[in-house]
Amino acid sequence: MSATVAVALKKVAIYILGDEKKRGKLFVLIGSIAAGFLGLMCLPVAVLSSMGSLEIETPEVDRSMFTDSAFMATLDEDQQSQIAEFQSQGEAIAAVMSAVGLPSETIKAQLIYYSYFDENPLSDFTEYASLFANANDDIALLESINATYGIEIPYDDFMRSYTWTMNATINEYMFTDSTTKNCTDMAAWAENAYISGWGFKQGAIGNRDDVDRIRYADNAGLMLGFLNYDPTEKVFSSDYNTLVFTEQGSLDTMPEVAGIGLFDGSQHGIYVGDGEVIYCSESAGYVTKDLVSNGGWTSWCTYEGVDYPQEVRDKIDENGGDSE
Repeated sequence: MSATVAVALKKVAIYILGDEKKRGKLFVLIGSIAAGFLGLMCLPVAVLSSMGSLEIETPEVDRSMFTDSAFMATLDEDQQSQIAEFQSQGEAIAAVMSAVGLPSETIKAQLIYYSYFDENPLSDFTEYASLFANANDDIALLESINATYGIEIPYDDFMRSYTWTMNATINEYMFTDSTTKNCTDMAAWAENAYISGWGFKQGAIGNRDDVDRIRYADNAGLMLGFLNYDPTEKVFSSDYNTLVFTEQGSLDTMPEVAGIGLFDGSQHGIYVGDGEVIYCSESAGYVTKDLVSNGGWTSWCTYEGVDYPQEVRDKIDENGGDSE
């Protein structure tokens, strides 16, 4: 299921919740979320939270419903038409976000639009996308959207919904080249894990826990997850079980390239640019971001299975090293 349709289902659920027969099927889907079925994972935050103390019995799992066609078959023509409209809007948003050079922000842009533009729909998303391009951070972004369109988006409420939604999926828009494992995408992978609030769990590589439905990784698992994730099939393989790395030199010899690994003798981090590193911290209990200068990082490294640009290879040669 595409991210566009997935986010759109949040809105379509409002229509379904008004129909008792459809509502029952919706709760089956919500109550029996399975790996890979992104569709309704954002509903508990975006829709069900507004339903107060409604009690729902845990439904039986019907695995046959975990397909696009099966879900669409539960909807009437009106609801199917709504999904088609939302999908069209989502594709238009994806196109303009790519045009302004921010494809990784596509889900955020779609979620904001689907959630807050009911009374002020847009026929052209060019100006909307430009607000993302010109904002320095999410606070400034929401302030500019509120001022431009005369709406009110509470920062805390939206960020809770956004973080939950991002944790429910792997952002398909963050990859610059889904056919290779390159260091640019490794940096984007780390940023996505940080933004999405991944927790720490020994042996995890970014997959969602079967019980609490939260994504976890351990320190090496943050990198192993990137190496094992197939963006096309949207599944984790087991091709890489051990993180193989080569220390290439001290930090003062490190090229300014996002996606390079950092090492402190025991744990790894991913350099993401601007002097910052992201790593999965056992002591903190989650994926965190910090200034490189605040940690005990002693060397930079490369990882087996990751492609690095010529700038990195030249630095390795200069240092007399040999990348794995």
